[in-house]
Amino acid sequence: MAKQKKLLVFILTIGVFGILNTEMGVIGILPEIAEHFNVSVSAAGWLVSIFAIGVAVSGPTMPLMFSRFDRKKVMVFVLSVFVVANIVSIFTTSFTILLIARIIPALCHPIYCSLAFSVAADSVSKEEAPKAVANVFIGVSAGMVVGVPIVSFIAGVSNLQMAMAFFAIVNIAVLIATFLFVPSMPVKEKISYGTQLNVLKHSNTWLAIIIVVLINAAVYSVYSYLAEFLQTVTNVSSNITSLILFIYGAANIIGNILAGRLLIVKPVKTIVALPFLMGAVYILLFFAGQFTLPMALITLIWGILAGLAANINQYVVTTAASEAPDFANGLFLSACNIGTTIGAGVGGLFISELGTQYVVLVGILSLILTAVFIFLRNYHLRTAELVSK
Repeated sequence: MAKQKKLLVFILTIGVFGILNTEMGVIGILPEIAEHFNVSVSAAGWLVSIFAIGVAVSGPTMPLMFSRFDRKKVMVFVLSVFVVANIVSIFTTSFTILLIARIIPALCHPIYCSLAFSVAADSVSKEEAPKAVANVFIGVSAGMVVGVPIVSFIAGVSNLQMAMAFFAIVNIAVLIATFLFVPSMPVKEKISYGTQLNVLKHSNTWLAIIIVVLINAAVYSVYSYLAEFLQTVTNVSSNITSLILFIYGAANIIGNILAGRLLIVKPVKTIVALPFLMGAVYILLFFAGQFTLPMALITLIWGILAGLAANINQYVVTTAASEAPDFANGLFLSACNIGTTIGAGVGGLFISELGTQYVVLVGILSLILTAVFIFLRNYHLRTAELVSK
């Protein structure tokens, strides 16, 4: 039984890796896509933007719509959509069709990811749930960060089609593994749509959503421009830039592992400490970012905290809306993408007006607001506990 649960969590981890790699992996091959389809790099960038918008829009609705169906069947359906979209992306010669092949799986993205988190949590005891979810988050981190250099490398040594085929290969492998090894998982207790939507009436849910938006804005306002920061402020070569980006990705995975333990043992202290620790890292980044070795060490610590932040995001939303886990995970995904979009947008404005180094200020301001809303959340929780007594 224990081996079956480990296999299930492993399949879910690779599954979210395949889906997040489909979303973020194109970042590493945007120049090749622009050249192949004869469009500008900024136009090719819509392949990333439109996917994020699709996830943000469908996050609260799609997991809710599919929450009453057998979870295995839903996973097989979503993975099939991704496989078909991946195959279309390999062979199409039309940039418009390529955009459509990105929009459709983007709408299904929150369904699989929300189910992956819910199923992982349900496979263990309530106390061990954060650890199981953290294991799945390793796939998220790998898909978002490690997948980019892998796809870029494949395109460099082969061609664009082979790089895009990597997306399809991973998703086909997960589809087969899900079909063969994941048991049927009918919903034992079907929660009505109305009951799930009721979580939006709780102020704690909205506080959690705001915290997630702000944390993601704090992370991605700076991370989105890390390569540019390294090249213009730190003044390192492209090889060193790739190495430091890899350090950040590997550190994310370490943060996921730490989160699985910390959110079990000291959840409140971990959540409260995050904005202060990351704020200290950003201050160091602002004043020491021009030095290569300190920058590498700062990135390592920052990456660990960012991995921890991703787990905290999921934890605060799902604990606020624990009676509707699939819907809560959809809200979490939507809030993450909104925060990423806001952070990257505001970060770009700061760079254009003040310069690359000052993008760090966006992260610091977001973290100050994060700390305020975390204290509001904790005050609300303490007040609710006193009332219940």
